[in-house]
Amino acid sequence: MDWSQALRFDESIISGELIISLLILLAISIFAIVVHFKFKHADPEKPEKGFVLVLACLVEKLESFVIDNMGRKWRPFTGYVMAVGAYIFICFIVGISGLPNPLVSLAFPLSIGLISFLMIHITAAKANKLGYFKRYIEPIPVLLPINLLSMWAPLLSLSLRLFGNALAGYCLMSIVYYFTEQLSALIFQFINSGVNQIFVSWIITPALHAYFDVFSGAIQTMVFVILTMIWVSQEDPEEEVEEQSSLIPA
Repeated sequence: MDWSQALRFDESIISGELIISLLILLAISIFAIVVHFKFKHADPEKPEKGFVLVLACLVEKLESFVIDNMGRKWRPFTGYVMAVGAYIFICFIVGISGLPNPLVSLAFPLSIGLISFLMIHITAAKANKLGYFKRYIEPIPVLLPINLLSMWAPLLSLSLRLFGNALAGYCLMSIVYYFTEQLSALIFQFINSGVNQIFVSWIITPALHAYFDVFSGAIQTMVFVILTMIWVSQEDPEEEVEEQSSLIPA
């Protein structure tokens, strides 16, 4: 049996982006399980150290970040922030290895954006009950079609921003690799070796990967997470009102 043919992926059925995405999700899930058991079996009477200490500090910082931006009652939202942030950032930096970035396929940014979009509207529906539907006929009912269209703005903003930045980085890096391979082949055409086609790439591309994959990936992760937190928390501003009213002297 020809295993090379058996294991060959049909792009019309399953793409490389989907495989990488599933592997990233699997890695995050395994890491989360390991962390769970690490904390579960940690002795609370002993000071934290090593791996547990680093994770505890990271979780504490993220919880403070969520509370500062959303309010104390949104502390459980930290789990979603950690999960989606880790997924987006890993998707970006996986491009350094030459593997396909799932975010260059619109289906994946759209899926992540849809999760945040549903959280926004579920929060709004829970907070406002039937009053949730009133927003679509304000200030006058004739604006219902326009309000329904504007409802999708967060989904488009979150998903298209991720997709556009990931695709732009991928296209630019592809152009750079093609150019450097051709330039290297021209310079070292007298050397009959496969190394000559990537020699110039070794010099130029690391700095570009650092920008497009690491720096840009971190920025886009932060933007996605912060926008999600803002849009979700503003749908249920009850805590903020209570806190402000508690500061007013009787």
